[in-house]
Amino acid sequence: MKTIALLSQKGGSGKTTISLNLAIAATLKGESAVVIDLDPQQSAARWSRLRSADAPVILPGHGPNLADLIARARDGGADLVIIDTAPKSESASLVAAKLADLVLIPCQPSNLDLDAIADTVNIATLAGTPAAFVLNNCRASSSLAEQAEEALAGYRLPIAPVRLGNRVAYVKSLADGQGVLEHEPRGRAAHEITQLFNAVNKQVHL
Repeated sequence: MKTIALLSQKGGSGKTTISLNLAIAATLKGESAVVIDLDPQQSAARWSRLRSADAPVILPGHGPNLADLIARARDGGADLVIIDTAPKSESASLVAAKLADLVLIPCQPSNLDLDAIADTVNIATLAGTPAAFVLNNCRASSSLAEQAEEALAGYRLPIAPVRLGNRVAYVKSLADGQGVLEHEPRGRAAHEITQLFNAVNKQVHL
């Protein structure tokens, strides 16, 4: 079993969207995926109640019981656990990062996100877990993504080889209790998630 933690000390970076879409990508590949929802807003748990399908499994939780939830997922035969962490929760994020095989740090190409990213990088570095940035909510007609990549290069962490675009499909699919691979399987958002999942799989070897 492999574990991935989505970390960002800033809210609204796209952790839940990426977590759920990666879990669905794994499920569609025949893997058993579990998302542990540590965010007090419980967005992933609420999304699961909109679904007719049983997979992926969503486990609501809190930082102190994270290890128990991971063990529960392992005992249940999970191939992949994705931890959707809460913003502004350094201690819980550090625990999640230490328990993970890979940390993904979503970042939107905005000054607010870039200014706040250092705290998240520090947590990942302290955990000693391999980490990578995922540029999210990028506009095709803007040069902001390139500028963000230049800024992130200073942290000496890899950047995922695919940028996730600013696309309605991400929003609409979650509102319908789906992921983009289910909602619009041949769309650009689905292609992006497939590329991201393949990159993650190459790193952790599901």
